[in-house]
Amino acid sequence: MSTASADTTASLDRFSQPDSAGHFGSYGGVYVPETLMTALQDLEKAYLEAKADPEFQAEFQHHLKEFAGRPTELYYAERLTEHCGGAKIYLKREDLLHTGAHKINNAIGQALLARRMGKKRVIAETGAGQHGVATAAVCAKFGLECVVYMGAHDMERQALNVFRMRLMGAEVRGVEAGQKTLKEAINEAMRDWVTNVRSTHYILGTAYGSHPYPMMVRDFHRVIGLEAKEQILAREKRLPDELVACVGGGSNAIGLFFEFLENAEIKMTGVEAGGLGIKRGEHAARFEGGRLGVLQGCKTYILQDGDGQIELTHSVSAGLDYAAVGPEHAFYRERGRIQFAYATDDEVLEAFQLCSRLEGIIPALESTHALVHGIKRAKALAKDKVIIVNLSGRGDKDVQQVAKLLGAQA
Repeated sequence: MSTASADTTASLDRFSQPDSAGHFGSYGGVYVPETLMTALQDLEKAYLEAKADPEFQAEFQHHLKEFAGRPTELYYAERLTEHCGGAKIYLKREDLLHTGAHKINNAIGQALLARRMGKKRVIAETGAGQHGVATAAVCAKFGLECVVYMGAHDMERQALNVFRMRLMGAEVRGVEAGQKTLKEAINEAMRDWVTNVRSTHYILGTAYGSHPYPMMVRDFHRVIGLEAKEQILAREKRLPDELVACVGGGSNAIGLFFEFLENAEIKMTGVEAGGLGIKRGEHAARFEGGRLGVLQGCKTYILQDGDGQIELTHSVSAGLDYAAVGPEHAFYRERGRIQFAYATDDEVLEAFQLCSRLEGIIPALESTHALVHGIKRAKALAKDKVIIVNLSGRGDKDVQQVAKLLGAQA
């Protein structure tokens, strides 16, 4: 779907989302065991108080700068642009942040909240390992006990990040159930939280789950879009024509998109994992093969069969290998403001190598999904157009996996 009309965009009223019950239109909400209701209500109260507290915000901004390394650069990918022969491609360099991805923004914010609430133990889930690494880092910094749940399959794919987490003092617990990926890691983290809710804060790593997580995670990542808007105005003296970001749960994407939602002329595209193709069990493109349902505390688009059983997923990128998508993305898609595409594993491996060769930048496999679409759009658009691609993480963690995959193809 093309860019939303001005009337549609005006009616979105982004600052009223979500409503008091945690709904983005018909999406989102709170679907958890009764044991967690009080914890979620306490978390919402603490977050809203912190959001309005200048001292909390000042401390958050301080750590974003001094610990995480913000602001990140908006980088003109000149050789990649020349290769495409069309629109200018800018990369928002979240890969330059401490720990290697945008995940550190949210991890800092939630760690400060945990400390504010008097919680000394932190748990987290992780797929690609970047959120786990970010959580381990902030827990080390603030002296918090840290346990990270990670699917056993993802631990094999992301062995480097497992070592990094353990090096910083986190206990990494492998999950052997189901597909042994992100969904199962979230299940185990939620079981832990139910059991230890009084002493423990769950740092959920994406804009998903029960309210207030989607709102809270989005707000901690808003800095991406705020910086990008200021930087592109300084560089090009105008706003971009298109924004592109990968979407698993969707935290990096909503972080970039949110500040541009009212600029109706800007096209926004979230890119999901097309895996081996849009066939059951071979991808993780929820808007291509999913339907409305409830999973892990949230109502949104989910890959599920007619009986509501969660389908198998696949992606070359562990961070996008998940059966559901953040509710705010579903909301803006329904209203025509954000559109969605997908990139296949083969396309991603090709773009991974292309960016590395032409720009000397090795992107995370997750971020490369956005690059695939950005390259397609740059080739299709005129040279006076401008695209910003959110380079949400760096690919050091993926190099060994890609080497094996390319070796298998040779």
